[in-house]
Amino acid sequence: MAHKTIKNCLYSSIIITLLLIYQPVQAQYSFPKVDDWLSDNVKDLGGRAVILIYKDGRMIYEQAENELNAKQKFVTRRIAKKTGRSASEMLKDFNGDTKLLIASCSKWLSAALVMTFVDEGKLKLSDSIGQFLPVMSATGKGNIALLQCLSHTTGIKPEPKENKALSSEVATMDEAMRNIAAHQMEALPGEGFHYSSIGLQIAAAVIEKISGKDFETLFHERIAVPCGMTNTDFGHKHVPLAAGGGQGTANDYIRFLQMILAKGLYNGKRVLQASSVELMQQNYTAGKKIISTPAEADNWGYGLGEWMLEESPGEKVANAVTSPGLFGSFPWVDNKRQYVGILFCFNLKNKGRAEKYTTLKKLVDEQLDK
Repeated sequence: MAHKTIKNCLYSSIIITLLLIYQPVQAQYSFPKVDDWLSDNVKDLGGRAVILIYKDGRMIYEQAENELNAKQKFVTRRIAKKTGRSASEMLKDFNGDTKLLIASCSKWLSAALVMTFVDEGKLKLSDSIGQFLPVMSATGKGNIALLQCLSHTTGIKPEPKENKALSSEVATMDEAMRNIAAHQMEALPGEGFHYSSIGLQIAAAVIEKISGKDFETLFHERIAVPCGMTNTDFGHKHVPLAAGGGQGTANDYIRFLQMILAKGLYNGKRVLQASSVELMQQNYTAGKKIISTPAEADNWGYGLGEWMLEESPGEKVANAVTSPGLFGSFPWVDNKRQYVGILFCFNLKNKGRAEKYTTLKKLVDEQLDK
């Protein structure tokens, strides 16, 4: 009996040893140059910033820096007073769960929401907006295609203070559409690129019409909940600004990026079809007249709700894509190296942003390539 027990113990030891030897080994990452970059640049990023990097099913980098100077604290207090928010709350140190306005980072979220309707066959990218919005047909804009709305190639000329006219100063989405319908055309649909809020607001109105639900509810049901984005919304306004009214956290946004990297899957659940993710990551501005583009875009091409950060020669789908926002946040997906990252901050200075973005990504890439 004792001999049998020893024999069983020996077998068990051998099996355990073999399992330990052959178990998958996760790579260990270190990003000292990213640490240095964040420390060196935090003041220029508004005094506070968070960087998250996700790869191989786990977060491989999480770092926050908080160095608000006296002027930045003063400005923050003034913003708090103007917006009726708590100054002490706004002055808290940043981390991955800090909620911020994300400006044009919203475009990626909104375009993905629209693409869920394409997946269901309720919309086609070739559909003309006049099918759903008669006011556009009445002013000669009904032939604009949904794809042109998502790629800023509608040809409609934005007006000064456009965002207020599309969201803050209107009571309904129909009123916002009447405002857009009254705009002049500056190019034929599909021929000129003008980065603005117009196209995505039209797309938001379209999905409201065909679903019978408001934009905020649709975002919550179709993107936020399936991606585990528990602290992201569009301000709960009567008329959310689809192209720039989002607010959320770095931890939330990186979950959305994980879904994009996995070609539409999040935690095994299908949020977008892989074909839709790929359609979003193709350049639709090549050969078009560039009427207006932000300085920080650095001559990038544009897809559907996102920029082509690094195009792939000979391939339709870009190597890396992004959708940075006015307030400095910079999310990206690297299809080539299979990882995602986000720089989360609040900074109104846009001078030198493109260089900062590309430098940060280059430092991450170099470490991953080793």
